[in-house]
Amino acid sequence: MSSSSHSRYSARDSKAQPAWAPLRGAATGEECFFATCPRGLEAGLAVELEKLGAKSARATDGGVAFEGRLDLVYTINLWSRLASRVLWQVGVGRYRDQQDIYDAALRLRWPQWFAVANTIRVHVTASRSPLTSLDFITLKIKDAVCDRFRTAVGERTSVDTAAPDVRIHAFLTADTCTFYLDTSGEALFKRGYRQDALEAPLRENLAAGLLKLAGWNAALPLVDPFCGSGTILIEAAMMACDMAPGFSRVFGFRRLAWFNAEAWQAAQEDAARRGEAGRAAAVLQLYGSDISPPAITAARVNVAGLGLGALIELRLADALTATAPTAEGLIITNPPYGVRLGTDEDLPALYAAFADTLKRNFPGWRAYVLCGELALMKAIRLAPSRKIPLYNGTLECRLVEYRLVAGSNRK
Repeated sequence: MSSSSHSRYSARDSKAQPAWAPLRGAATGEECFFATCPRGLEAGLAVELEKLGAKSARATDGGVAFEGRLDLVYTINLWSRLASRVLWQVGVGRYRDQQDIYDAALRLRWPQWFAVANTIRVHVTASRSPLTSLDFITLKIKDAVCDRFRTAVGERTSVDTAAPDVRIHAFLTADTCTFYLDTSGEALFKRGYRQDALEAPLRENLAAGLLKLAGWNAALPLVDPFCGSGTILIEAAMMACDMAPGFSRVFGFRRLAWFNAEAWQAAQEDAARRGEAGRAAAVLQLYGSDISPPAITAARVNVAGLGLGALIELRLADALTATAPTAEGLIITNPPYGVRLGTDEDLPALYAAFADTLKRNFPGWRAYVLCGELALMKAIRLAPSRKIPLYNGTLECRLVEYRLVAGSNRK
């Protein structure tokens, strides 16, 4: 960076000083937010957020920026099936070094947004930042927040990295730092319905994303022959029954100063009414099976806990013996792979045999297979019609679509 640029971007240059305060949306004059999601689901999340009332939704890598009133976070946290977190933007500006970021965090109005009694955790991510130690930046932001409270109320807030009351996020680009307060708390894919889960389950919001990408709706039969703890089928049933995915959760916005308990209670009561009516009216064809007894036990516990036992048929069975319950429908499944269940030399043979089962027993159906180990796609000797890049956490995956027809469909 040139010396003139260095001076222009310095947060300690009073003429160049950024506002470091909550920004209003340029188009709407309302609050700015960012909802994170699994990579590959950004476009679907933008559509979902707009349906929930967000304005100016703009998909970017890893999430969607949008605008709206503060109370919009009640609706989005409660009803979004694809988001991982909903972050409220509280400050943005330029920086050149760690001290700039400390100074910026120190100027923000933390004591107006939450109480000193609330514990905090700071999380920092970066893209192309020249600063190499994110741990040190995290410490500097934490110190700034605590120092701001000490100046304002004579007491420092405390840190709790395991179960904080308030989560502070900072995102660094090459020369810009953006601060957020997390309105979600725990990640939104933690719906709260997993009473019994397997060691490496599919994240709930990714399962919902698979259903959206496949174009599933309540009129279509759905089969998951590797159902594990039942996540895909449960997410489908919750969609069809109009059940709020966040109904059983506690959210981070409850700790923020602008939280309105009456408005939140009204949102919960409305969600409860919708879910009860949806379950009563639903007629679904959802079929799951797994060869693992613990998996089927886990699925049955999870399904029963949501009152969905009458809507999802589960059985202990080998996926290689699966048959179509109807002439047409969708298969959406997440077969085992090495990272999930340990390295298994027989996995390519399993995938090949499963492809034969699909071909033989499901003509007229569409199959969507989430491949968590890309090399295993080659073992499915069927011609894919689509390959959609996705991430399950940090694991790169592909959702592969196969249109199953009678006769040969192999390359």
